[in-house]
Order: sequence, then C-alpha cells, then structure tokens
Amino acid sequence: MARIAGVDLPREKRVEVGLTYVYGIGLSSSQKILKVAGINPDTRVKDLSDEDVNKIRKAMEGYKVEGDLRREIALNIKRLTEIGCYRGIRHRRGLPVRGQRTKTNARTRKGPRKVVSRSKKAN
Repeated sequence: MARIAGVDLPREKRVEVGLTYVYGIGLSSSQKILKVAGINPDTRVKDLSDEDVNKIRKAMEGYKVEGDLRREIALNIKRLTEIGCYRGIRHRRGLPVRGQRTKTNARTRKGPRKVVSRSKKAN
C-alpha cells in the first residue's frame, strides 16, 4: 500500500487521482508531481513499486501538505482574529468571509436556521 505524507492512497484508483487524497494536493498539482517524477498518471496505485513511491515523495518535497498546511492556515486565521480586522471578525462570528450575501443563503457558515417565534398580540 502506498503511504505518502502520512496518507494511505486508495489502491484501486489511478495515481493521478489517488494523490489528491493528500491534503493540499489537487488534480493539477498531482499531474505536475507525476510529470516531475516521470510516472504514468494512468497507473493504478497498487501497481506502484517502492521506487516509484520514493520518486513521488521526492517530487513532493517543495509542496506544503497535510499537517504543515493545516497548521499554517489555522495560524493565518488566528492572526486575523487577533488583530481584529474585518475578515477576522467574520471568522470569529462564523459568517462568510469573502463578501457573500447573508440575508439569504450562507447556510453553510451560519448553520441551520434559528426559529424566532412571534409573540401573540395583546387583547
């Protein structure tokens, strides 16, 4: 089983797609890595030799992936919240950060709707 950057790649998938299971590597990065390593993207992960896996690891050295990338993103968000900038405040309140509308939509950030009941009219 191919284990790269602490992630077990799915055995039945093509290497090109299997590499995208590593956090921080998408399809285009995966294609570039395989080109540098000189490995056919159509090969299945189970067919990779140990030598091929080492070539992929060597080609990935310039990329920030998994734990390091998650840590960097978390620190960036923490910095924004500490300095109290607009984006930091949006992160703190759990609202969309990049200028999306919030009157409708934005349910992914805001969570499920909170029901506000109206009080009965006084007689």
